[in-house]
Amino acid sequence: MTARITPLRLEAFEQLPKHARRCVYWEVDPLTVGDDRNLSDPEFEKEAWLSMVMLEWGSCGQLAVEYSTPVPDDETGDEPCLGYAFYAPPRSVPRASRFPTGPVSADAVLLTSLGVETGPGHEELSRALITGVVGDLVRRGVRALEAFGRSSVADELADMAEVPPDVQPVLETLGDCAMGTCVMPLDLLLDAGFVVVSHHTYFPRLRLELEQGLGWKAGVEAALERLLESAQLQQPVGAGAAANS
Repeated sequence: MTARITPLRLEAFEQLPKHARRCVYWEVDPLTVGDDRNLSDPEFEKEAWLSMVMLEWGSCGQLAVEYSTPVPDDETGDEPCLGYAFYAPPRSVPRASRFPTGPVSADAVLLTSLGVETGPGHEELSRALITGVVGDLVRRGVRALEAFGRSSVADELADMAEVPPDVQPVLETLGDCAMGTCVMPLDLLLDAGFVVVSHHTYFPRLRLELEQGLGWKAGVEAALERLLESAQLQQPVGAGAAANS
């Protein structure tokens, strides 16, 4: 899959897929909305959250857009969006405090959401988005990236007569947002190089050390460069990795 990873800017909000624009699972605490789980304007809530985080902290999203011709970093293109990733300081993510394996480490940024189009190359696209997040955070001097994972048995919670009390806050829905679609699969994070730092049957917390991530980032970027090259400009296998070593 040919894609270009670019930082999300607020003016590109409409490029996001519908679910990404409406999903406020991480950004709104269910306790603040009472019994009304159907927000009247979730897109407004999501855009307001992005605006707040960007103003107070900086870039908090990466987009994967269809690769055509290079677009300057200070311009917003209209290429189709193939995937997205959101991340922020844990203090800006209300749902983070409700996970049984919290809190997120004080020196880490939280990766909250990652979504890509299904189909050939979706695994490479997921890794490319995480690479974009890592690259941004390394430049900003962040020490680690953490995330909450959804284990393969977490889906069984929906059928349980009595849900364990420590996971009840994770399961509370907000409109179209629910644990099964808004918490990243554990295997995806493990495949990307994260390691479990707080074990849990359903929702472990994982961490990627960004000093270690520098080498991981270089290797993934080299692989992506090879994927994006045209047939006429193919370089020898391993050349990209050597250039980044």
